[in-house]
Amino acid sequence: MFFGSKKVIGIDLGSSSIKLIELETNGKEFSLVSFGVSPTPSDSIANGQINDAAALAGSIQTLLRETKTKCKSAATGMWGSAIIIKKISIPKVDSKILRETIRFEAEQYIPFEISSVALTHVVLSSKSSPDTMDVLVVAAKSDQLLQYVEAITLSQIKCSVMDANSIALANCFELNYGKFRNETVALMNFGAEITNFVVLHHGDLVFCRDIGVGGNNFTSEISRVLNVSNEEAESFKLSSSSGVGVPDDVYSVINTETERMVDEIKNSFDFFSASNNGLTISRVFFSGGGSHVSTLVQQIAIALGVTFEKMDPFKKIKVNTKKFNLNYLERISTISPIAIGLAAREASKS
Repeated sequence: MFFGSKKVIGIDLGSSSIKLIELETNGKEFSLVSFGVSPTPSDSIANGQINDAAALAGSIQTLLRETKTKCKSAATGMWGSAIIIKKISIPKVDSKILRETIRFEAEQYIPFEISSVALTHVVLSSKSSPDTMDVLVVAAKSDQLLQYVEAITLSQIKCSVMDANSIALANCFELNYGKFRNETVALMNFGAEITNFVVLHHGDLVFCRDIGVGGNNFTSEISRVLNVSNEEAESFKLSSSSGVGVPDDVYSVINTETERMVDEIKNSFDFFSASNNGLTISRVFFSGGGSHVSTLVQQIAIALGVTFEKMDPFKKIKVNTKKFNLNYLERISTISPIAIGLAAREASKS
């Protein structure tokens, strides 16, 4: 339990933009203090792999100045190919040898040398049989983990929590909606390069996958077909979503890429169901800047036959509407969930 109030920050290092959020907590509730967003330096991070920690640090420092935060530490999260999250079932063992057992059992599921990864786990309340236990295993490539830490520390603050973006997304959902004890729900965060797909069953996180499709697929294809710059292509993409007139080829590209994205996501839903005894997802809460692409969410919902509902990351967070008006909150709501989940995670460690 906290004594007095505490300010915490979460930093979401996306491939398109960096989001920084500062929250204040008294241990029972959170309040929004500040929010900042900045374009990610070109080629500094791709598919979750950091290529230029110094460039990222420079952008983080700019956000720290703009938000005027006094916090000296932050939580951030890994994503993409640098991290693997998987539910496994292992024989029931004593807690004293659990860590060694998980490391041995996890080796067959991780496509990296086990000696080259940082491994952690969460024991789930579900179990496949009386003689087994279900465990959520999180494995991060050690060299990439250090790159994330370096990006934060070079910005002259401490990296106090290293999380996974998918887990931060689940954390934000639980903070605002609580645990859905009698339902299986999915969370989807449509980013620039990837779409985070998370499944919660009876309140437990049981499945995570970073699907390799996102808003950049539309931008790059518009750029190629119309022979325009990425900046112009991005403008066409956004304009098509807001009803502003754009060349017909833009709509053709969006329709084609939407069909491809729907297929990728449907495959992930089918894989989840097949690997979880036919478990059915009852509804989906969505977020992410990529969700603004014209008709994308509607087409996915139709293909899956599942209700999609926009996640409200500020549902249970106190907001001073004199400082943050409702239009501003609406604009940042789709890109805030992971940063909020990270900040809340930092608060929980104290």
